[in-house]
Amino acid sequence: MSTSDGQQHPIRLYLFVWGMLFVLSTLSYLVDYLHFEGYLRWTLIIAFMLLKAGLIVAVFMHMAWERLALVCAILVPPLALLVLVGLMADEAGYTFATRQAFFQ
Repeated sequence: MSTSDGQQHPIRLYLFVWGMLFVLSTLSYLVDYLHFEGYLRWTLIIAFMLLKAGLIVAVFMHMAWERLALVCAILVPPLALLVLVGLMADEAGYTFATRQAFFQ
């Protein structure tokens, strides 16, 4: 089996992704350099992190060229866990507020 038998991606695609990762990393460092604070800081950091992870998964792990069923089987469970963690965090805030009101 030679290398021409497999699927080949143009080197331009990998260079583009590398450049985008460099730009997104620079932007995430600028968030701290420019002293953003509060929810804006964390929103920007998480957004840049998710964009970089998405690029890596899509191109370097070849998810962009997989069937939709496989992509859903791999991506849906972590997303469901994130939703459940968010619901638990919301419930924790409600429980904390209720306890504060009851014990004061």
